[in-house]
Amino acid sequence: MARTVWDSTLGKKTVMAVSGLIMLLYLVAHMIGNLKIYFGAGEFNAYGHWLRTVGEPFMHYEWTLWLIRVVLVAAVVAHATAAYQLSRRDIRARPSKYVHKKPRASYATRTMRWGGIILGLFIVWHILDLTTGTAHPGGFQEGRPYQNVVDTFSTWYGNVVYIVAMLALGLHIRHGFWSAAQTLGARSRSRDRALKTVANVLALLLTAGFIAVPVGVMTGVVS
Repeated sequence: MARTVWDSTLGKKTVMAVSGLIMLLYLVAHMIGNLKIYFGAGEFNAYGHWLRTVGEPFMHYEWTLWLIRVVLVAAVVAHATAAYQLSRRDIRARPSKYVHKKPRASYATRTMRWGGIILGLFIVWHILDLTTGTAHPGGFQEGRPYQNVVDTFSTWYGNVVYIVAMLALGLHIRHGFWSAAQTLGARSRSRDRALKTVANVLALLLTAGFIAVPVGVMTGVVS
């Protein structure tokens, strides 16, 4: 049954919708945590330590954090795989261009695929920069996320990469939330306006919230 569901177009769209909502919940929590950087190094570093001790003593050190990471990796892989397979299926179904042009789609819709690729590459860079420290500018300091964030956004390329990715994220969320609502049957004529408003507000708040961190470093508010 699982294979039958996965092989269907609706099944793949459902996987994309559910995995997308899981990632969206994480992004909201992640953005709120990121904004703690405005309260100083002590509070932000303490927050970073708390993430590793959530659930103690029932959970061992970092177990909860690793559980979250596993769920997120599974969601990202499922989302990307379903998106790629749906894209290939769409191309095979339309081997030649339409004789009549389709109505012009929104900018977010037309850039969903490229936005997904940008975000996938960004995730790899972000992990190598601020989690493993492999691609971190300067000296990566284990257990001192405040200093590591300031180091990253003290470089021009760190700011460019992050801000471009967050703009792509905003467009992705705006269209993705709307698509997920449609796939999961939440849309109706009476709810469409509210769902569009929620999608726009979420995209705007998350984009602004994430970009506020490099802006804070660039302006010297966070230093």
